[in-house]
This record gives sequence, structure tokens and C-alpha cells, in this order.
Amino acid sequence: MKTDVTFPSAGLKLVGHLHTPDGEAEGPRPAVVVGHPGGGVKEQTAGLYARRLAEHGFAALAFDAAHQGESEGVPRGLEDPAHRVEDIKAAVSFLTTRDDVDPDRIGALGICASGGYVLPAAATDHRIRAVGTVSAVDIARQLRQGADGAQDPAVIQGMLDAAAAARTAEAHGAGVPSFQLFPDTAEQARALGGRHGFEGFEYYCTDRARHPRSATSLTWSSVDRMTIFDAFGFVDLIAPRPLLMIVGSEAVTSWMAVQAFQRARSPKELHWIDGASHVDLYDKEQYVGPAVSKLADFFETHLAKAAA
Repeated sequence: MKTDVTFPSAGLKLVGHLHTPDGEAEGPRPAVVVGHPGGGVKEQTAGLYARRLAEHGFAALAFDAAHQGESEGVPRGLEDPAHRVEDIKAAVSFLTTRDDVDPDRIGALGICASGGYVLPAAATDHRIRAVGTVSAVDIARQLRQGADGAQDPAVIQGMLDAAAAARTAEAHGAGVPSFQLFPDTAEQARALGGRHGFEGFEYYCTDRARHPRSATSLTWSSVDRMTIFDAFGFVDLIAPRPLLMIVGSEAVTSWMAVQAFQRARSPKELHWIDGASHVDLYDKEQYVGPAVSKLADFFETHLAKAAA
């Protein structure tokens, strides 16, 4: 069952879908907050994972980040890592208010950029009892170093020049400048970003998963906010709560999950899905199925009801 819900995050109203199992529960259920990729919305991969987790007995909340999707926030298309972390904590707060959720059995799952955001959220919010990620990236590392870690350092310097110019233009009344997230064609996406770029275009810009509220551009003021963020800086604070990171063996972004895993303390597990790319884990059943099965086992184990 899917229920439309709203809840506050730093003064803004966020909109989410709460997925719950069919049938009556014997008592309050364990729950999982599910964060979407950068530019994504709750109706895409976050919603898919939330629905699948609900089939395993969890209340699973997928929601749109502030400034994106159906959630409040002006300017639209702002990607603010600090607020994205706050959104996850706000989602946990919302779940604690529900009679059908056990506040002592709440976990969090982050996909792509949210796989980065969920780490500092959990590091400082002890209400999150178990942490999972799928295709986790640190948005700052991706900006500075590229998805494959091999980007020319001049690229981020040029983006910061553009971000600074955009802030000046906005101060002079030019509105809120933004930049396009995806090229116009699949051929351009492949030429600019290889397989990873093409797969992102195919997911977000074709009938595979295109959604009218999914972001097609971000504000330039997002760039300087994202550049200095560090998703992995305090990942060690998650322990002794457990961490599961799921990564595709063909994901060009996998080096970031490996870095985070190396910094984390036990209990931790890095689980590889053979043959999967970064974006394959968004929606392709041959990869999503095993990932969900692993996540369900993980959350069932670590969000189990405490002995009376």
C-alpha cells in the first residue's frame, strides 16, 4: 500500500510516499527511509526500492528532497548537501511520530548521491539503527574528480568560476542561473560521459524512467555547495551500528564506495552485484532483485524486535 505523506524539513514541506505491507500488522513495524539519487524523484528508483522493501515487511518512506520534485523550496533545482542530510533526519523524525512504526527500529537506505548523504546523516543521528547504500557516491568527489575519478582538475575550477559568476548575476537581478544536467541526445551523452553518461541519459531522459518532476537542470549555486561537501569524512561514527554498501561490479563509480568502506569501522559489509553498472542497480530486475534480497536480510537482522 502506498500513502501520500508530508513532513517538515528545516521549514520546508517535503512530500513523500510511505510504502507499507498489505494486511494488518501485529504491532509497530520496522521502517526504512529511502533517499533518491541527485536529480531523481520518489517515483523512480527510490520508490522502487521502498515498494520492494515493503513487500518484505517494512514501512519504507521515499520522499522528494527539498527544492526538488513535489517538495517545497525556492529556487527549484537546488542541490544543497547540508539540506539533503537534514531531509533524511527529518524523514526519520516523521516516522517516529507514526503509531504504525517502531521508533527504535528505523534504518536508512541511500541510492547514488543519497548513498553519500545517508552516511553523515546516520553518523550524527543515532535514531538510524542500520545503514544501507546502493551505488553510493559522494557528490563532491564526483564533481571534483569525475565519475571515474580521472577528471582534469581544471574542470571543477571552471565550474566554480561559472558558479561565482552566477551568484553575481543573481545579485544584479538576473534571476537564478542554472545548468543542464543531460545533453540533448543519447549520442552526445555517450560522447561526453561514455557508458555511464549514456546510461544516466537513458534512465532519466527516455521512457525507461523519465518523470516530469525529475530535475533536468540544477542551479549554479548548487556547485559551490556541493564541491566542499565530504560524504565520507565521518563515516567511522556510524559504528557500532551496521553498514551495508551494495555496488555493481561494472560501476565506474565504485571507487567511491570502496573509499567510504575503507574509512568505516565494523560492523560493515561491501557487497558486489556481479555484472551491474551504477545505473543498472536503479531498475533492472536481474540486479535490483539480488540487491533488495540482500538489503531485506540486512534490515531484518539489524532492525529485529528487541527481546522482551
